[in-house]
Amino acid sequence: MKPRRVVVTGMAGISPLGCDWPTIDARLRAGHSGVVRMSDWAEYDGLNTQLGAPAAPFELPAHYNRKRTRSMGRVALMACRASELALLDAGLLDDPILTRGAVGVAYGSSSGTPSAIGDFGRMLLDKSTASINATSYLKMMAHTTAVNIGVFFGLTGRVYTTSSACTSGSQGIGYAYEAIRHGHAVAMIAGGAEELCAVDAVVFDTLFATSTRNDAPHTTPRPYDIDRDGLVVGEGAGTLILEDYEHARARGAQIHAEVLGYGTNSDGAHVTQPQAATMAEAMRLALRDANLPPGAIGYVNGHGTATEQGDIAETQATHAVFGGGMPISSLKSYLGHTLGACGALEAWLTIEMQRARHFAPTLNLHRPDPRCAPLDYLTGDGRDIDCEFVMSNNFAFGGINTSLVFGRV
Repeated sequence: MKPRRVVVTGMAGISPLGCDWPTIDARLRAGHSGVVRMSDWAEYDGLNTQLGAPAAPFELPAHYNRKRTRSMGRVALMACRASELALLDAGLLDDPILTRGAVGVAYGSSSGTPSAIGDFGRMLLDKSTASINATSYLKMMAHTTAVNIGVFFGLTGRVYTTSSACTSGSQGIGYAYEAIRHGHAVAMIAGGAEELCAVDAVVFDTLFATSTRNDAPHTTPRPYDIDRDGLVVGEGAGTLILEDYEHARARGAQIHAEVLGYGTNSDGAHVTQPQAATMAEAMRLALRDANLPPGAIGYVNGHGTATEQGDIAETQATHAVFGGGMPISSLKSYLGHTLGACGALEAWLTIEMQRARHFAPTLNLHRPDPRCAPLDYLTGDGRDIDCEFVMSNNFAFGGINTSLVFGRV
C-alpha cells in the first residue's frame, strides 16, 4: 500500500498563555510569560522552587456533568476539553465517523492526577483503604488521558497511550501520524496533557534543575542563556486532529499543515543525561522520513528547558544537523515546561507561527551560553520568516528523542 499523506485539520489547547491562538499570539508578541509564584508551595519543606506556570482558566460546558467526568482528574479534563475544541476546529465533532472504528487516539501524560496517586500512597502509609474509591485508579493511571478521551467521544479505533515524560505529546502525534500513513486509521486525536503539582517540581528540584528566582518569576526560565538557573514546570493540554489527506480534501476540511516526517530513538546511555549524537540522529530520521534536506527547514522549535545539560546537548545536536544559520527559539520561556503536554502544545504553536509567518523569540534570552552551539537564536521581537517547512523537537528522561516536521499544504 502506498503511504498516505497525513494532514492537520484541527488544533486546540489549554496553556498558561491562554486557550486560543489569538490570545496566545498577543501574549507572545508582548513578551508576556505564564510563570508565577506558587505561594502554596512554600509549605513543602525542602522544596527550593516556588515557580510554576498554571494553565489559564478554561470553561467546561454543561455536558461535562458528574456522570461523564467522574473518572477524570484535572489532567484528563484538560485533555478532553482540548480534544473537543480540536474536533470542533476540524469539523468532526459529533461526526458519525468517530464511532465507526476509523478514528483512534494517541495521547499521553507523564502520569495521572497526582492527588489520586497520593490517595494510594496514604493507603500504604495508613494501612487503610479509606482514601480509595471506585474512580481513584482511573484518575491515577498513566493512560488516563487517552482512555478518557476515547470514552468521552465514543472512539472505537486504536488507542496509543504515550506516557514518556516530556515526549508524551510528541510521541502521541508521531504514532498517530504513522497509524494514518500506513492505513490503520482515517483520523486520530493526538497530543498530550499535564496538570501542575509540587510533585512535578520536586522531581527536578532534587536534581538541582529548577529555577529558584522565586521573587522574579517574569525573569525565568532562560533557555540557552548563560544566566539561566533551571526550568519551571507548567501545565496544559494540546491536541492535533490528524487526518488522511484524501479524506480531508473530499469533505472540504480546512488543512492547517501536513505532517511530513517523524523521527524517534533513544540514547541508550543514561536516564537523565542527554546525548547530542542520538538527538541529532532523531532529527535526521525525521528529515529522511519527510524526504527533505536540512536546508529546507526554515525554523526549529527547540526543546529549550533552560537546564545546562539539556540546552548544551540540544543545541550541539541541532548544529550538527543544520549548521549555524538555523533560526531557533524555545516556547518554554513563556509556558514553562509543561512536561507531557509540551510536545503537543509546541507543535500546535509552531504550526500557528508558521501560518502567521512570524516566530516568537526565546523570552529572557539576553546572552547565549557560549557552550551552546552557535545557532541563530531568535531574541527581541522575534522574526518574520516565510518558510515552507518547520521542525519541532522534544527530548525526555530515559533518553527518548522525538522530532516532527510540518509543512504547508
